[in-house]
Amino acid sequence: MSTENQTEQTAIKIEHLTKIFSDKTQALDDVSFQINKGDFLVLAGSNGSGKSVLMSLIAGLDDPTSGTINVDGEVGLVFQDADAQILGETPFEDVSFGAKNAGLKKAELQKAVEDALKAVGLENKATAYARSLSGGEKRRLAVAGILAMQRQIIIFDEPFANLDWPSVKLVCQILVELKQQGNTIILLTHEIEKVLALANRFIVLDKGKIRFDGTPEQGLNQNLEQWSIKNPLTQYQQLGDLLWL
Repeated sequence: MSTENQTEQTAIKIEHLTKIFSDKTQALDDVSFQINKGDFLVLAGSNGSGKSVLMSLIAGLDDPTSGTINVDGEVGLVFQDADAQILGETPFEDVSFGAKNAGLKKAELQKAVEDALKAVGLENKATAYARSLSGGEKRRLAVAGILAMQRQIIIFDEPFANLDWPSVKLVCQILVELKQQGNTIILLTHEIEKVLALANRFIVLDKGKIRFDGTPEQGLNQNLEQWSIKNPLTQYQQLGDLLWL
């Protein structure tokens, strides 16, 4: 993956991106789109649509078979499996790990870690055992690590997976704050009803292809079910409606 400046407003530019694995599985097929700085993009798709593969390519964790990805800035990832991102015994140590690797030293490092933990509401658990945190707290800890490294482009991979309702609300509050701070956010999910109101961009990925790219308002007027996505504007009026069939 190459990294070079685009226009002043462009954060990520993807052109004709294709990814074919060694077993001939085609995960992405001629994907092209651009993300501007400060965009909040919800990238929706069912399991196997290619969302996570695309995330890995944008972050430089893998290389495309063909096509180009140009990124203006450093990318931070919040994985679906929050446990996989925990590297320190305590939240303070965990957040410090990434910040040190990002080049922060001594007093600057201390302040960055403290500020990041405070931003996600974990300042009172800085010395707790990190793996004893709840699922929602672990997700917030992952975000703190990204904040301490001062990443301006943040990718969330299924951030609501395995979270209870209070934890979903806490994650959404963090997303609101990150948006207000001007971060560029890419959120990969099939649970669009939880977050689409925050987005200004909405892309649907299905079987490795972009099926829709536009505003959330335009997207809700699409037949999303044809791409295996539940349209959240479905009306629930009685008990019999509370079944996705």
